[in-house]
Amino acid sequence: MKVLFTHDYGEEKFSEIESLGFEVLYIKEKDLKESDEIYDIDALVCYNPFGKVDIDKMTNLKLIQLSSIGIDQVPLEKLIGKNTILSNNKGGYSIPMGEWIVCKILDIYKESKTIYSNQSEHSWELIKSLEELPGKKVGFIGTGTISTEAAKRLQGFDVNIKGYSRSGNSKDYFDEVCKVEHLKETIGELDIVVVAAPLTDETFHMFDYELLKLMKDNSVLINVSRGELLVEEDLIDLLEEGKYKGVALDVVKNEPLSRDSKLWDFSNVHISSHNSWLSNMRSVRRYNTILENLKRLVRGEKLKNIVDIKKGY
Repeated sequence: MKVLFTHDYGEEKFSEIESLGFEVLYIKEKDLKESDEIYDIDALVCYNPFGKVDIDKMTNLKLIQLSSIGIDQVPLEKLIGKNTILSNNKGGYSIPMGEWIVCKILDIYKESKTIYSNQSEHSWELIKSLEELPGKKVGFIGTGTISTEAAKRLQGFDVNIKGYSRSGNSKDYFDEVCKVEHLKETIGELDIVVVAAPLTDETFHMFDYELLKLMKDNSVLINVSRGELLVEEDLIDLLEEGKYKGVALDVVKNEPLSRDSKLWDFSNVHISSHNSWLSNMRSVRRYNTILENLKRLVRGEKLKNIVDIKKGY
């Protein structure tokens, strides 16, 4: 079998893949283009080459293994009815993203931006408006591995943790899980809202002015999912109205965020450049998932992290 990698995992790891019986082909994703040598592959390990090559021509393709958790870059319609398995990197970045969520909650309630600003100005000034977390209600939109890792790390803070999912099924580390269809009627009870749902047709622009307005005044909004889940213009309008205690955005609609975006200038908005997934362990976890799935492909076993192509998650 032949596998195409669009990221360089190094000679040692490629040799390990070859020992499974694969012919390894490596082409940088930015250099990928139409060619005969890529169209007979059995497996594609990538992030987003789909605008450069036509997967319809990959007639032997048995597996697309994504390096990302999100799948919105994949032309799912081209996979319907085919024997190609789509697998993502579910869980691969969930620990650092869970840590980032906790970090931003603390940054906002402990007013870190003001503290750092005071330091840069050599200003010794008490900040008397700091808040504690006990008793706060945290709502996670999506109860996947990212939310679970964050909820796990919030256990020692005496907060109430509520999850919203399609199924409403209970999960470890959540005090309560309900169906996402009940979000509008209960979002006003939450002190902190964490957006961690995948981008789908149903979640696109889910957080519009109407839903954002229903949030509690002086609440906290955090987005680690995709920028398109929020209507950015509506969020800006509400920020200008003084709605939120703090907003933390690791993702925005158009990345990189335009230098003239109003979002940069709000003192209560924390912007990070889609950085929450990065950590010293990211490559280790990503490669281990790839290796395990390629082993299972050779053995004819069920793969990990299979995406339901028809449902889009």
